[in-house]
Formats: sequence, C-alpha cells, structure tokens
Amino acid sequence: MSEKAVMQQQAAPKLRKDMTKWEWTLREMKVNKVGYFMVAPYYIVFMLFTIVPVFVSLFLSLTQFNMLEAPVFVGVDNYIRLLLDDDTFLLAVENTLVFATMTGPVSYLLSLMFAWFINELTPKIRAVVTLIFYAPSISGQVYLIWQTLFSSDQYGWVNGTLMKLGIINGPILWFQDTDYIMTLVIVVALWTSLGTSFLSFIAGFQVVDKSLYEAGSVDGVKNRWQELWYITLPVMKNQMMFGAIMAITQSFGFGAIVTALCGFPSVDYCAHTIMHHLDDYGGQRWEVGYASAIATILFAVMIGSNLLVNKLLSKVGK
Repeated sequence: MSEKAVMQQQAAPKLRKDMTKWEWTLREMKVNKVGYFMVAPYYIVFMLFTIVPVFVSLFLSLTQFNMLEAPVFVGVDNYIRLLLDDDTFLLAVENTLVFATMTGPVSYLLSLMFAWFINELTPKIRAVVTLIFYAPSISGQVYLIWQTLFSSDQYGWVNGTLMKLGIINGPILWFQDTDYIMTLVIVVALWTSLGTSFLSFIAGFQVVDKSLYEAGSVDGVKNRWQELWYITLPVMKNQMMFGAIMAITQSFGFGAIVTALCGFPSVDYCAHTIMHHLDDYGGQRWEVGYASAIATILFAVMIGSNLLVNKLLSKVGK
C-alpha cells in the first residue's frame, strides 16, 4: 500500500467524525462510483420489481380497485372485512399455517441432513446422488407420478394394490376426499422440497476449511455431531439463512401443489390457502384492493417468520 493511501486511511476516521452522515455517504459514493455503477442495474431492477410493488400493494390494500376504475380510498375496510367477515380467509390461514408448520421445518432439516450425507460421498457419486435428490423439484411433470399413484379409479396403483390385498372393497377418491387431501399434499410438498436450499447447503459444506476440524479436535470436539454443531453450521450461516428464506417462501406459497392435484377450489375448501384466496380475488374476481390486503397480511406473516428463524439461527454453535 502506498504512503498516500496509508495517510488517507488514517485520516478517514477523523474526516468521518467531522462530516455528517449524508455528506460521508455522498463522498464514499463519489470515490467508489465505478463500483456503484456496476451494481446499479441490479438495484434498479430490484427497486422496480420488488420494492415499488410492495408499496403499491400497501396503498391499494387501503382502496377499492377493480383495474378499470380509479382506486377509491376506503381505509382499513378491506382488513376489517378480511379478518371479521371472511370465513373462507380464516380457513385459508389455518390451512396455510398447518402446511407451513409441517413442511417448512421438516423440509429445511431434510435438506440439511441430506446435504450433510451427500457431502461425505466421493465427488462423482456426490454429483449423481445430488441430481437424484434435486430432480423432483425441477421436474415439470412431477405431479403426474402422484396422480397416477393415487388415481381415483381402480386402475390407480394404490387403489389397485389395496383392492388386490382385500384391504378396501372399492376405489378411494384420494384427492376428492377431505380425509386424505391435506396429508397427501404435505407428502408431495416434502418430496419436492429439496430444491435451491438443498443445493446451497451442499455448497456450504464444500467451503468449510478442513483445518477447522483439526483445531476443533484439539479444543475438545469429540464426534461428528459436535463438529456439525460447533464448526460446520456456524461457518455456513449465510447458506443456512438463505435456505431458511427459501423454505419459508416455499411453505407459505404452496398453492400450486393443491391446484395441480386437487383442482381449484379444493373439495369443501379443505386445502384452501392464502395463495388460493389471493388468486381468487385478484385473478378472477378482480377485487384488487381486497387482494392487496390479503397479500399484505401474507407478506407480514412471512417477514415475521423470517425474523424468528433469523433469531433461532443466531443461537447455532453457542
């Protein structure tokens, strides 16, 4: 480092103390203008397609809007109607929370444990096994397998097997029976849950410095479980946080699974979710203000879940 750069680095704390926060920010942006120019396309796209739509949705949730006429401000009437008068929405919240509770943590732990297992394999075998586990999450025809297995007639594999064994006398309408729908969609969701978070965990295991395990053995780490808890997981916290965000997003947005297997709406709304309710009012009834209120509540629930998971992950390794 040159003498001039060293002097500038030493003078930086005093200069920052003498300047306001805004002045310091403008100065830093001017000094690092090339870097800001390089990341500007991402921030512009992020602002236009993520931040701006969130604020637009917040505003529209306080209006009555049908996409044809100008929005009419109604205050919190949409939220009052949603929470006090819409029984279907309350049922959707219950179904969503049940599904998120069952699939979110389980899929997260499955992704972590399978990634840990695969990391112990040789590189060639690891690549093949990773593809096997990851394939269901990217297959466009994944639901055909389950629709074939649980077909509602006697030619379905499950019905045919159970009837051949004498367990049932006639075919069961699996995806039209309220006793089975939720269980089946949860199983399918878990089967397809080893997606992006699964790959991020595998990548995280690969970047752990092997010398840390040697240092840990000197400090008293005695087995693989202690290595995982005290060394591996703290090192890959970034990947764990990313995986948690993906698991939360997936568990609260599982409406496509129900629609593909059970149709829309499901029988007696037994698997009706917040995403279905949002699609119903926003995409079919064109009550965009009401749909925005639904989206706002879902957004708040996901943010709260994210903060909770972040707090739990901060305790890893302690």
